Amino acid sequence: MLEQYGIIYFGNDWFAENRTSSHHVAVRLAATLPVLYVDSPGMRAPNASGRDLRRAWRKFTEALRAPRRVDANLWHCTVPQLPFRRIPGVGLFNRLFSQWALRRAMRVLGGRQRISWFVTPHPGFLARRLGETFCVYYCIDDYAAHPGVDAEVIAASDLALTRKADMVFVAPPALLAGKKAINPHTHFSPHGVDAKLFAQASHPATVVPPMARGLTHPVVGYFGSIHAWIDVELIAWLARARPQWTFLLVGYAAIKLPELAGLPNVVLAGAQPYASLPAWAKAFDVAIIPYRRNRQVENANPLKLREYLATGKPIVAVGNPEIARFASVVRIADGREDFLAGLEQAIAAGPDHGAAERMAAVADQTWDRRVENVLGEVAASIAAADMTLADRRVSG
Repeated sequence: MLEQYGIIYFGNDWFAENRTSSHHVAVRLAATLPVLYVDSPGMRAPNASGRDLRRAWRKFTEALRAPRRVDANLWHCTVPQLPFRRIPGVGLFNRLFSQWALRRAMRVLGGRQRISWFVTPHPGFLARRLGETFCVYYCIDDYAAHPGVDAEVIAASDLALTRKADMVFVAPPALLAGKKAINPHTHFSPHGVDAKLFAQASHPATVVPPMARGLTHPVVGYFGSIHAWIDVELIAWLARARPQWTFLLVGYAAIKLPELAGLPNVVLAGAQPYASLPAWAKAFDVAIIPYRRNRQVENANPLKLREYLATGKPIVAVGNPEIARFASVVRIADGREDFLAGLEQAIAAGPDHGAAERMAAVADQTWDRRVENVLGEVAASIAAADMTLADRRVSG
């Protein structure tokens, strides 16, 4: 049914330090259909930091190039936008420039019919402007709640795209009812996991990275980017409360960490290749999800939750509606003291206690299955629309 289609996919930065659901879904879509992956600009305005300036320069230079072939069925291109969206004329410039640049880039899809696929809302002004047959909004977060974004502009973009899309998929359960009230063609599609990859954390042959060898156990571990929604003060409090434990944090730090930098039992490993995360997790005695309690976290569907579960390691987490769905295999903490108590219980039981149950909880929730189900819904919707159109032609 979908063989004649190609996908114009608006995702997160392809070169981002961490692999998000945006990347996982795109790669698996490309196993079935040609995909043009379009780097979406950040939702916040860039600052004068060296990282932001390097990123802006990279995006500008990449925008001048033809789409780069990433895999047999997957191309990547960059279409930057001016970030100052409230300035008069910026919106029109972004739309016209993006349409011009994408018309060139879309040649890689040949003469196929097109599906536009948005993982972020702010390029949504291009929906219905690219000659596409079908439009998908794959909403994975409460974007307007992200720190540093223009919440009013992002919320308006999210609302407009929810209304325009032929089909909406929602990963966070807390957002499902609201989206469905706006667009009845809304479906729940929680994150998947590369269960086979993360199961390597329990394989005897998996080698722990050098930085994680020889650490004093127990090791309390975390992997993922460290952003403003991570409760750094909680981690620091735990590390001071248990100086005999090691706290191993693996991931790019998007914020300054003065609370942790001076603590001798905290190891900041920095950003690491995605494929190496199971090897790092092998060093964990327990994994943590130390979120702050705010609107963004309340509406989040944490990718690392399923990845941790697939490693088999015990987990202590600050709760939200999605994490609560796994309460039988995750220790959900309410406050600092409860978090510490959960860690002590997990450490006392040992990392292997309950490992099989945790791995089984996500064994059938792979990215391959998620994308197969999503494509099935899209194909059914397109077929129904084609049938309706054919019926109208006959009756007319």
